[in-house]
Amino acid sequence: MNVFLKAFFFLLSFTLFHFGYELTGFGVLKPFCGINESVFQHLKMAFWGYGLLAIFEYWYLKGKKGFKQNGFWYSRVLSMVVVPWVVFLLWYIVPAVYGRINSLLPELIWAVLITYSSGLVVSTIEKDMERIGFRRGAGVSIITMLVISVFLFTIFTYKLPWLDMFEIP
Repeated sequence: MNVFLKAFFFLLSFTLFHFGYELTGFGVLKPFCGINESVFQHLKMAFWGYGLLAIFEYWYLKGKKGFKQNGFWYSRVLSMVVVPWVVFLLWYIVPAVYGRINSLLPELIWAVLITYSSGLVVSTIEKDMERIGFRRGAGVSIITMLVISVFLFTIFTYKLPWLDMFEIP
């Protein structure tokens, strides 16, 4: 899939997870969707948003010539684990250089730009990772990081730790 198009779909998927719980109130969505505006919740939205995108991409690509399932899944799962941290790194450029954004429109524009850019960065790297023949140790490490991520994003939805990263700014 074209990386620019994929980044756009990531932005849409992220938006779905950003507003999914708020718009529906369905409790079953809490572990996947944002439930407040904390940094942690946005990282969770990126994680699950990229995961949903990977599932749709698999359905789209699985019948195509030359599709390699092994490289696909390991690269997508690793991207899913990494994308929240890319969002984190890119988001904090403005606070580091400028300080706090005190107006809604510029903050919203920055948020959209960062979400799209994060999808672009991860999907660009993912293209090369997909071609790698992942060995057993790498696969175990990737799946372990996935399991830990799912565990933390779920447990910290219901039981916040004492860290300021979980506070609503």
